[in-house]
Amino acid sequence: MPRRTETLRRSPRRGLLASVVFVNGFATIALLAVLAMVCRVPLVFPSVGPTAFLLFASPETASACPRNTLCGHAIGILCGYGALCLMGLQHAPSAMLEGVNLARVIAAASSLAFTGALMILFRVVHSPAGATTLIISLGLITDPLYLLAIGAAVALIVIQALVTHRLRGIPYPLWSPA
Repeated sequence: MPRRTETLRRSPRRGLLASVVFVNGFATIALLAVLAMVCRVPLVFPSVGPTAFLLFASPETASACPRNTLCGHAIGILCGYGALCLMGLQHAPSAMLEGVNLARVIAAASSLAFTGALMILFRVVHSPAGATTLIISLGLITDPLYLLAIGAAVALIVIQALVTHRLRGIPYPLWSPA
């Protein structure tokens, strides 16, 4: 039997899925952007988009479950900041401002390598976390307070997904689908 999302993509009801993704994608970014304006912390960052898309377009997949989403991004944050610190780049200008040097190459490559390996080892694969680790290791977000803000933004998206899916009667496993 095809998965529910696959069936929706192939049927006339795919418009419903597109509507759900549109509304929740808009709501996610709007909410985080307003909170970012009020709190003056970066709550909107590139990996938020793919995370929101996964959570609302294919909630039945392992990579969209709350455990994988939260743990994947946590691993990405830790590996990104760890690589940044190991290379002595935590106070350096970002790669966007300074350009890429050997230390930045090592930080970026090792952060992604460790993030991917640890997500697989801990069975918490969430591919947008690969972008999160690069955002940090490339120096775009390095302040420890802002790293916590990244985690808070991801938690807010997960809460939104939990509420939305429960209200719509869609099964959304906390741990991981069987």
